[in-house]
Amino acid sequence: MFLDFGIKDVIDILLVAFMLYYLYRLMRETKSMNVFVGIMIFILIWLLVSGILEMRLMGSILDKLVSVGGIAIIILFQEEIRKFLYNLGAHQRVMNLVNAFTSKKHKDAKKGKKNEGIMPIVRACQNMSKGKVGALIVMERKQSLDEIVMTGDVIDASINQRLIENIFFKNSPLHDGAMIISRNRIKAAACILPVSHDLDIPKEFGLRHRAALGISQELDALAIAVSEETGRISIAINGELKPRLSAEDLESILTKEMDF
Repeated sequence: MFLDFGIKDVIDILLVAFMLYYLYRLMRETKSMNVFVGIMIFILIWLLVSGILEMRLMGSILDKLVSVGGIAIIILFQEEIRKFLYNLGAHQRVMNLVNAFTSKKHKDAKKGKKNEGIMPIVRACQNMSKGKVGALIVMERKQSLDEIVMTGDVIDASINQRLIENIFFKNSPLHDGAMIISRNRIKAAACILPVSHDLDIPKEFGLRHRAALGISQELDALAIAVSEETGRISIAINGELKPRLSAEDLESILTKEMDF
């Protein structure tokens, strides 16, 4: 048996190990570690009963459960599977391959539109920071925010500095909740976001920052938070919170990460 062990078997084992490691990371990020451990224990019992002990009755029962288990896993982890497929398609090397077929003229046109959409946001955040006006702005990237938009009041207006500041003005009926910016337009305001429950978030950050971090953990969206207490600007991206940003820092990050 060991004489037949070749390079294909090594590749096979490495691929399975990589798949299990990625599943482990994905489950850990989505707080589903107990489910992952339970599945691994069930698979080990199934292999032990069917392959080693050769218990026919118990093995046949477990075989039936395994055949149905694939569908059950898809139902239970549909969000995680969707996230995995998205991350696969949005991998940097894949995106570089796609961008290689984009003409320079098209890129230059997009760059001009990008700057037009970014600067009103930066200036509004700068003014709200000086006035210590709390704000939460979520910007869509690849994954759709339509479900989040439906939790608030639909606006669908062009990006405008004064409009952003008026929405987050303390006496405005829309200042609570998040503003959603999608496809170079202000889609909605007063939207409800998922809140991050990470225990390592500094106590100085309140619910607004936890909401910004929460949406960046669940989706690939970028979230800007302006503190009402300190006026400091923070940004949450890829599940990481970057605090104490200047207007120049904010402009630089938006220019790099956003694709209007």
